[in-house]
Amino acid sequence: MLIVFNKPYGVICQFSPDDKHPTLKNYIPYPKVYPAGRLDTDSEGLLLLTDDGKLQSRITSPKHHLPKTYWVQVEGIPDEKAIQNLQQGVQLKDFRTLPATVQLLDRQPEKVLWARNPPIRYRKNIPDSWLAITIHEGKNRQVRRMCAAVGFPCLRLVRVQIGKINLLDHQLALGEYRIIAPEDLI
Repeated sequence: MLIVFNKPYGVICQFSPDDKHPTLKNYIPYPKVYPAGRLDTDSEGLLLLTDDGKLQSRITSPKHHLPKTYWVQVEGIPDEKAIQNLQQGVQLKDFRTLPATVQLLDRQPEKVLWARNPPIRYRKNIPDSWLAITIHEGKNRQVRRMCAAVGFPCLRLVRVQIGKINLLDHQLALGEYRIIAPEDLI
């Protein structure tokens, strides 16, 4: 079984109860499925869940180079140098990221995305912009850390694609899920 889930902001990627936040158990009624990777509590979007250990490994292991695409709203407007740094790989405290595909989005993702609750904080004198970042790894808070390392802190992070599965193609409302064929992933 492979489940495509549109994870809301504030939901923890676990099934066990949490005192402060809703968990996957609040949304996914299937026993014995597990997230294939994680999204931080303050991140949103595509989360895959499966009951197949081999499939879970295929999705999460960096050795399979499965691309993961994020739409990232950042504070400021990244210049060409910042984008090139992200594309070449960024040195973080504990590792250097692999090269990424990065582009400044000229369309407004807010027009196709759901409203975030709570809304992001806007600063009157600092513009914001959106990047599409595709990585092939997925270490702890990696995309947020990459953006901060090049001087553009992340305001909102939405995972929109893993492999061939694009969340927007499934037209799932926030908190909705759909069961799909595992073959649709690759």
